[in-house]
Amino acid sequence: MTRIRAPFAAALIVLAAVALSGCATSSGGGSIDPVGTWAESSDADAPSLTLADGGKLTGTDGCNQLSGSWELEDDDLVSFGSVASTRMACPDVDVWLDQLSQASISGSTMTILGQDGAEIGQLERTD
Repeated sequence: MTRIRAPFAAALIVLAAVALSGCATSSGGGSIDPVGTWAESSDADAPSLTLADGGKLTGTDGCNQLSGSWELEDDDLVSFGSVASTRMACPDVDVWLDQLSQASISGSTMTILGQDGAEIGQLERTD
């Protein structure tokens, strides 16, 4: 039977721990899980997004319905693609959410970015 020397055994344990730590991240390689519902407030008419497994997006800007796709780009950056919106005239409704391009996530806050990369609003995780 072959004996493994202590320094070599310790190195194997550290290597195994490092290799397994990569398995603890969410699908897509990121460290966050954007799947779920995000809303501006608890008001039923507030802007909100629901990001589903498989990259499907649905939501509302408070008046119009949104649908499209999303993809996790980096550890905390979500990229939105092919987002379509209904175009109802909604007095006194700020339809900022239909300008989304990307979002960064920190904790339970999703910061929505417009086409120019500037912040256009924030949503909080509701589930």
